Amino acid sequence: MERRNFIKNTAVSGIAIAGLGGAMEATASNSKISNEAKFKLKYAPTLEMFKEHAGADPIDNIKFIADQGFRAVYDLGLINKPAALQEKIANEAHRLGLELGQFSLKIDWSVQTFVLNNADIREMLKKKMQIGVDLQKRTGINTALLVPGLYDLKLSWDYQTANVIENMRMCCDIAGKTGLELVMEPVNTLTNHPGVFLSRMPQAKMICVAVNHPSCKFVDDMYHQQITEGNLIPNIDMSWDYIGAFHIGDNPGRNEPTTGEINYKNIFKHIYDKGYKGILSCEHGKSKPGKEGELAVIKAYREVDSFEV
Repeated sequence: MERRNFIKNTAVSGIAIAGLGGAMEATASNSKISNEAKFKLKYAPTLEMFKEHAGADPIDNIKFIADQGFRAVYDLGLINKPAALQEKIANEAHRLGLELGQFSLKIDWSVQTFVLNNADIREMLKKKMQIGVDLQKRTGINTALLVPGLYDLKLSWDYQTANVIENMRMCCDIAGKTGLELVMEPVNTLTNHPGVFLSRMPQAKMICVAVNHPSCKFVDDMYHQQITEGNLIPNIDMSWDYIGAFHIGDNPGRNEPTTGEINYKNIFKHIYDKGYKGILSCEHGKSKPGKEGELAVIKAYREVDSFEV
């Protein structure tokens, strides 16, 4: 794929120009910017976000993402890719100046894991940590995501919380030896994931405080938290020291910003003003199909990134 030519070389150039017209307005003064201009924050599309334009090759997707002005990219499924491909993806991202966002440790969270005091569970977690450390060494990614799994209806909630704390501390002791940061993800129980143990930001912060390890952080997935508790900006402030990453998705629909009820422009300005330098992963779908939908995503991020600094 030739770089920086998707607008003028695609068969749908008319659609592309129309779709990007609004996205090219950088400020209220309507000054124009190119699609190469860098975003203020490190919004990180997935390697599959723009496959209609870039194709199936992850390297071509990385090039396309860089060409649109994004400063980061991520792949939650990176741990399942061959080691050689992991290194190739990392090398290309680094070459183009893109930061790589967190990978998932792929700990099965459709079952009870962290809530249990169980020797087999602990051995499984130790193996997952080592796989994560090996991936960190190959790619330079220093953040790994996990979900603590389901809760146990037969066990007191406080005992489960104590078990999660002990299991997280064990995992952090392993990951911390190489500086790998573990970010727990609270997810909503009302729309997508009934039965999960970790669902709220105050709960996640409490666990981090109790674990008391520099490798223990959590993800603020703003889609999930809008459903679960709302109050997004105050919760960001109250949990700030323990937020290791952000996930983006509007509600309802879990698509790109501007398609739902969340005022992402104000939220991103708040995060920017607080000095956040980390990744904001674009963990959402597209409100429209095909190339038009991909252009709508780029336009949406230009819009919400146009806050004044």
